[in-house]
Amino acid sequence: MQGRFTALALAVFGTYSAALPIQSQSPAQPPTQPTAETVAIDANAPASAFPHFWERMFGSGRAALSLRDSYRKDMRETKQATGFQYVRFHGILLDELGVYDEDAQGNPVYNFSYVDQIYDGLLANGVKPYVEISFMPKKLASRPQDLHAFWYKQNVSPPRDYAKWDALISAFARHLVERYGIDEVASWYFEVWNEPNIDFWTGRPAEPTYFELYDHTARGLKSVDARIRVGGPATAQAAWVGDLIAHATENHVPLYFVSTHVYGNDAAKDVFGADPPAEDRAIPPHQMVCHAAKKVHEQILASARPALPLIWSEFNATYANESPITDSIYMGPWLASTISQCDGLTSMMSYWTFSDVFEEQGPVKQPFYGGYGLIAAGGIPKPAFDAFALLHQLGDRRIASSNASSNPDALITERQDGTLVIALWNLVEPGAAGPDKSFHLEFRGVAPQAAVTIGRVDARHGDTLAAYKRMGSPRYPTQAQIQQLRQAAEPGRPGSEKLNQDSLTITVPPQGLALVTVSAH
Repeated sequence: MQGRFTALALAVFGTYSAALPIQSQSPAQPPTQPTAETVAIDANAPASAFPHFWERMFGSGRAALSLRDSYRKDMRETKQATGFQYVRFHGILLDELGVYDEDAQGNPVYNFSYVDQIYDGLLANGVKPYVEISFMPKKLASRPQDLHAFWYKQNVSPPRDYAKWDALISAFARHLVERYGIDEVASWYFEVWNEPNIDFWTGRPAEPTYFELYDHTARGLKSVDARIRVGGPATAQAAWVGDLIAHATENHVPLYFVSTHVYGNDAAKDVFGADPPAEDRAIPPHQMVCHAAKKVHEQILASARPALPLIWSEFNATYANESPITDSIYMGPWLASTISQCDGLTSMMSYWTFSDVFEEQGPVKQPFYGGYGLIAAGGIPKPAFDAFALLHQLGDRRIASSNASSNPDALITERQDGTLVIALWNLVEPGAAGPDKSFHLEFRGVAPQAAVTIGRVDARHGDTLAAYKRMGSPRYPTQAQIQQLRQAAEPGRPGSEKLNQDSLTITVPPQGLALVTVSAH
């Protein structure tokens, strides 16, 4: 499992993405146009609930960054585009926030002034905290030298004194309830630690020592009020979920939800075991997250707590800084494909992250370095931002196509007023070439000549990475250049058409995403 952080470190120092091709480029010799793929759509077919689980929460850089104006601007812009409800970040207990200290006699001293500013800022912008309890205050650390490799060098060791840890957790929860009221705090989520199965936790053996931390933290929170929602294990690579459920059940430990993480480029052996089943050995990046979610979903169903909510509290196409992936139009089809596959497997997913106001590898040195965010440094929306904004328009009921098995790249939904909203995509992996893809949509149960609008994210709509490269990839774009890039981020007004004999043919270029809206009237 350590290979995951090693790969990230290599990417940070430039060994990954610099040599990869620009993903928006078309092959020099375009292949012959393929036959259109037929998608049958019956507006009167049975529909299933389709909650927008993929946009309820976003991750972000560590807690202290939320005090910055640039962070809050990006948060507001993402909130406007997606309506998201929760934000998750590391480090609410980091020493830079001054939460924990000790006096000369070793007595705990608490200070929640920065915590208040952080949570006040979220709530003022209509976003609730998803509270990750991390990391260890250094005066409470059992091994002060156990510092993680991140730039801000957080301590990742267990507490040296669990009585003091318990008191800190109870004081923290009590302060939140006193400041915001239990009705508000009971609507938050509290997650114990981050990825304790890899290098974010130095307790040994890792799993039982994390469970000890979990037990103390969950009980400390619940001692303040039983309505506080607590869960874990927040592991990398879909690990320990079944074990935590069994442990919590056997030991009567509070557990309101379970959580874990997987990225598109996680290795099958790390997610599914040293010798994964044959069907899990060669999973492409656009299928890995949901294959893992299915595995964990089935573990929960087979457990003593089959109704526990599953929260995927980190996901993205890659955990490395790979600009041709996270900064590119590839994220449109990758995201649409992931949403389609993960439907019904999780109650909430958290894209990592909404903003490149982010410092795990140090201060950002230039825009479009392969950061996780939807918005690049300087407040420049990436294609992934436009993809989220486009997919936000999907309906809240899903309709299966009568030939759905042959349409893995189409997602058909319906809004409450009967408007049909269909996502279509052409997923071509980074570095590969592919032809345009044509979809022949055949409708039943819609008005003749119904009005149609088509929104797009592709090489000609919202490709800010390509625009940035065209202007010479400036390390420090001027204000005029930033404005140009923000204009390039606008995908433009949706095109307008009308159905022709209850059908419509739409062509989507490689790595393109299209959203088709068919009026109910």
